[in-house]
Amino acid sequence: MLTVDNSHNSTRNRLWTRPSLPDDDGRRSFLKGMLIVLFGAALFLCLASTLAAGVYAYVASKLPSPEELRIRSNTFESTKIYDRNGVLLYEIFDPSGGRRTVVPLGRIPLHLRQATIATEDPTFYNNPGFSPRHILRALWQNLREGEIVSGASTITQQVVKNTFLSPEVTWSRKIKEAILATEITRRYSKNEILEIYLNQSYYGNMAYGIGTAAEVYFNKPVETLTLAEATMIAGIPQGPAIYDPYTNLAAAKIRQGIVLDLMVKRGYIKREEARQVLSEELHLAPQRIEMKAPHFVVYVREQLEAQYGTEFVYRGGLRVYTTLDMAMQETAERIVREKVAALADLHATNAALVALNPQNGQILAMVGSADFHNEDIDGQVNVALRLRQPGSSIKPINYVAAFERGWTTATFIMDIETQFPDGANPPYEPHNHDKKEHGAVLVRDALARSLNIPAVKTLQFVTVPGMLEMAHRLGISSLNRQDYGLSLTLGGGDVTLLEMAAAYGAFANGGRRLRPTPILRIEDSSGRLIDQAAEEAGQQVLDPRHAYLITHILSDNQARLPTFGPNNILELSRPAVVKTGTTDDYRDAWTIGYTPDLVTGVWVGNADNTPMDRVYGSRGAGPIWHDFMEEMLRDIPVREFLVPDGMETAEICPVSGKLRTDKCPPARMEIFVDGTAPHEPCDIHVDVRICSVSDQRASEFCPQNVVRTQYFEAYPPEYRTWAEAHGKPQPPVDSCHIHTRPPRVEITQPRDGDLVEGIVPIYGSARIDDLDHYELQYGIGDNPIGWGQIARHNMSLEDGVLASWDTRPLRNGLYSLRVVVFDHHGNSAASPAVRVRVMNPTPTTTPTSTVTPSPTTTATQTMTPTATQTEIPEDTETPTPTLTPSPTPAVPVTPTATDTARVPPTETPTVPPSATPSPTMVPPTATPSPTLPPEPSATPQPTPTGQASGWQ
Repeated sequence: MLTVDNSHNSTRNRLWTRPSLPDDDGRRSFLKGMLIVLFGAALFLCLASTLAAGVYAYVASKLPSPEELRIRSNTFESTKIYDRNGVLLYEIFDPSGGRRTVVPLGRIPLHLRQATIATEDPTFYNNPGFSPRHILRALWQNLREGEIVSGASTITQQVVKNTFLSPEVTWSRKIKEAILATEITRRYSKNEILEIYLNQSYYGNMAYGIGTAAEVYFNKPVETLTLAEATMIAGIPQGPAIYDPYTNLAAAKIRQGIVLDLMVKRGYIKREEARQVLSEELHLAPQRIEMKAPHFVVYVREQLEAQYGTEFVYRGGLRVYTTLDMAMQETAERIVREKVAALADLHATNAALVALNPQNGQILAMVGSADFHNEDIDGQVNVALRLRQPGSSIKPINYVAAFERGWTTATFIMDIETQFPDGANPPYEPHNHDKKEHGAVLVRDALARSLNIPAVKTLQFVTVPGMLEMAHRLGISSLNRQDYGLSLTLGGGDVTLLEMAAAYGAFANGGRRLRPTPILRIEDSSGRLIDQAAEEAGQQVLDPRHAYLITHILSDNQARLPTFGPNNILELSRPAVVKTGTTDDYRDAWTIGYTPDLVTGVWVGNADNTPMDRVYGSRGAGPIWHDFMEEMLRDIPVREFLVPDGMETAEICPVSGKLRTDKCPPARMEIFVDGTAPHEPCDIHVDVRICSVSDQRASEFCPQNVVRTQYFEAYPPEYRTWAEAHGKPQPPVDSCHIHTRPPRVEITQPRDGDLVEGIVPIYGSARIDDLDHYELQYGIGDNPIGWGQIARHNMSLEDGVLASWDTRPLRNGLYSLRVVVFDHHGNSAASPAVRVRVMNPTPTTTPTSTVTPSPTTTATQTMTPTATQTEIPEDTETPTPTLTPSPTPAVPVTPTATDTARVPPTETPTVPPSATPSPTMVPPTATPSPTLPPEPSATPQPTPTGQASGWQ
């Protein structure tokens, strides 16, 4: 019988099966424990419910009665906006003043109610006054952020908040809001609550309630609103200033699209219908709002809404004191209006102006258009806050970045047309505004004269990321694309006028950046301070010295003179910085500038972006800037810009930017950050040694009489072609190819001190660059007073026979030899003299012998000098070698004779007999007389170079 062991299966089964029930005692214990747990849970729930009910009852008892809803929904206090001196700019009127038209729900179109519900509270008809799901979502967001960032308010809660509660954002207020919303939902129908909400909400432009909104925006009763008009209005309450179709139609249309999309999701309309509605053109009613500084007021409203929310702003009875100076604002509006009217013939219809205090960033004036109420120019659009291309007005940001990287006001730049590679695209080739090249310029001239090509070269040095970093550091946040190129420095990126004015403010106050501030303080209706602008020291974003370099350049009227001319519109009656900007197609004209007390930026153009008729920044925006600055500063004492510590001045060449020499044009003084002034002398205005033979740069071997010194304005090699094409001759590049080595003039055989006789071959070298001829010469004694010619040849020779010297006609004695080379310009070089002694045999007479008894052993010899004619060796031609010898130094010897003209030597030298008489027994009958060298037919005359031993 087969037995199977299942012990391991038993173990596995015990691991994977439910445990068996306990025995009776264990079962009773288990049931008892479960009863205790269930009882405890029930007790906890009972206590929690009781506690919640108690909290609810307590909170509800402290809240206003829901019956007060209709009464309170019609009462609130308006907010007032003032300038810095208490002049009222704008008031959000109380609806009892006529800005609300209450309409019953039955008159409100269904699609408008649906649009409101889809946008504000999709579960409105189903929730108990609050949305648990939205609260949980908001709770998670708030816990994650550590503060109340999401309200999750239903329509009912918004009614409660606007009617009964303060606008504070706290947990306790949210609890109260939810409890009161529940109570109101119990006592009022949903349609009643919706009616109150629609008649209570603020729709911007002083329109409270949907009835007034229909009249304000479309000038029609609410019941006649189309779906397109209804969805536009329904999206406004979330941000009345942001989604204002008069001032920001693009944002309002985006918001309308969101409302339509929400209606599609809730099943109110079809997707195709939503697309059709969104494409419909809206015809807004003409708007007439009586407010002072309207563009500035709208800007302040946006700031308030963003910080405090719409309910608090429009219902809280706030007193908002702004930074605006109404007197300055009125002056700005007048000047803008007058100057734009003067440009009408040049198709320039609009302008904007921003004025700031550079010391604290406060906005003193803001004109967003030439006429707020002129629809033809989109007058309600605040161009001071719209993105436009700044043209050259952005160049200072590029140059200050270059200063941080080591450039100075005297850095040399060549303003010539240049192509800049652009990857796969055609090369970028900028041009100056006058379509000309200006050659060598320094940074001061390039920036002050607003030259484009140097600016692009500067950006190539700084790099686009480097300029963007500087712009962001100065507070320009609009430049945030990733595709900018080198045209960025010419205005190839969009910025706002307010940003640019604030960036210039950082230059004005020594590199401190201050945010533009529109509000001084906010009070409630009883005068209690709610908020106040802090006295900011500003963030130091630039070295004060680099900021001052920008100030110094752009306040230099003399530097801008070549572009703008004398007495131009940019000059004020006091020191002032100013920079213009113009886009290539004349769509934008800018002028921005400052004194220590005021920064002003001006834009001129057209709201529809059409080009103007050749309106430059100086022609369009310049007159507005000039007149505004002069009027506003008339009663303010003149102040100079303070020079920061750590600056130095130096006298420089105005062309090269280096230390001036006596060859440079008149010097100018330039200012530098300590340690950055130039130390090298100017290398552009130079004298260059030129060889007249080769017309090349003189080498060290060129004779002095063929070298001329010539003045040049010499540019770096890469600009040579341009300079020559513009009438600026450049010095030769190469050194002289003719005079390339020193002369080689030497006699190698015979050597100094040798004895010679007969016809003597003279060995050596005779070579000079640009050779005309060489002469082999001799002279009497070791220090001749003149030299005779042995031979003359017109070709160089190296290490060969210079000539043969026939010494036979000469008297025996000490002579000097030399070889002299001559070039075609009369320059010569002579070898060191070689002293030799001529020792030709002396001819003797044979005596007649007489036999005598006694032989005589002594004979007397008498030497009688006889002058003879010396023949000059005939000239022969020999090849000219090309190698350069080194002259052989002469060995000094003691002179033994003095040469005299045409007279035999007065001193008769003792010459040993040429032969020894044969001893004979008979003395000779005649005394032998040795022959002295004959007198030359002509005494050797000094050569033109005398005893030359080198170049003459």
